[in-house]
Amino acid sequence: MERKMDIPELQSFLEQQFPQVAGELEVVELSEDGLRLKLIVQDHHLRPGATVSGPSMFMLADVAVYLAILSRIGPVALAVTTSCAIDFMRKPEAGTNLICDARLHKVGRVLAVGDAMVFSEGQEKPVARASLTYSIPPK
Repeated sequence: MERKMDIPELQSFLEQQFPQVAGELEVVELSEDGLRLKLIVQDHHLRPGATVSGPSMFMLADVAVYLAILSRIGPVALAVTTSCAIDFMRKPEAGTNLICDARLHKVGRVLAVGDAMVFSEGQEKPVARASLTYSIPPK
């Protein structure tokens, strides 16, 4: 599928539509079937036990797949998450940013399906894995 948004356009979309998280997320790379998104970990992402919170990892995975979809369909703000399953596998390092590799499996007219692997930056083993489905509004 043809790419409809590039990295600067995706970052601009975040700044305009999601100013709450725009300064925390950086689109690092676009690929043929997805993208890489970085979460710049800050104090409010941490939970007791010197680790990144589950909601912060969920947000990273959710936004990564959402942006991967938008890179293919264009700036459709009302594409929404309809399903998500996430597995937390390892404790992320508190002082390390998180990297999410999102991959799209299907982008149809109504639904898009993808998955996300979340890593502590510089580590090989993932800290979380998510499978997400999005509803795409009719044109």
